[in-house]
Amino acid sequence: MTKVDAIEQVMLANGGSASLSQIYDQIEKFYPTAKQSATWDAGIRGVLYRELRQGSRFKKIGLSIYAVNGYQEEKVPKMTDKVRVHSFMEGICLELGNVQKFKTYTADPSMLYRDNTHLCDIATLKQLPEFSYPEIVKEAKLVDVLWMSDRELSFPQYAFEVVDSIGTLDGAFKRCMQMQNFRTRFFIVAPEKHRKKFEQTIDLEIYYKSKELFNFISYDMMLETYDHVVKGATSLSWL
Repeated sequence: MTKVDAIEQVMLANGGSASLSQIYDQIEKFYPTAKQSATWDAGIRGVLYRELRQGSRFKKIGLSIYAVNGYQEEKVPKMTDKVRVHSFMEGICLELGNVQKFKTYTADPSMLYRDNTHLCDIATLKQLPEFSYPEIVKEAKLVDVLWMSDRELSFPQYAFEVVDSIGTLDGAFKRCMQMQNFRTRFFIVAPEKHRKKFEQTIDLEIYYKSKELFNFISYDMMLETYDHVVKGATSLSWL
């Protein structure tokens, strides 16, 4: 079996698609010597990208998920399906963070993102670094998505809370406030209809002094940003 065949087998074993992380983790099942070289990961990417350029066996779906040709990729979940939309938006936040060269973490690693890929297959951190006092780190671990600085001493630079229900907004604010002394920027990702409630909440005295740290991004804006990056954009307008 060639390395190309092995990559294809990983995709097929995962229902026809796989993230790059899944390919790295599972390729040895089909190609036992895949990681013998010091630059084995670059070698796998080289083979994968070559086949993508040729367009004969694989295709790229999204930013970091690949599939065999003929695979029918999952559509954007219906906005009425709150559970699926929540994890889908978390996955988008993780993928965008990876593209921006941050270390990424999620509080919901077992949740399904899309196309047989779970959030743990996208996040680059399996555990959150102990960047502060235990009480602060404990709360930070509950944040939907964190983008951590890509340094040995890593700190949270961006925090994302997906708010699909107004009732969860206050909890999202309070979790984010635990990291305010790190000058972390906070993003509430929610349906556009929740923007007014966000603006009313951020004007409360408890949050007002940190108002400049908080931002609102609608689901539509997040999807539009993701689509632009897929098409080659390198910067995010709201960062």
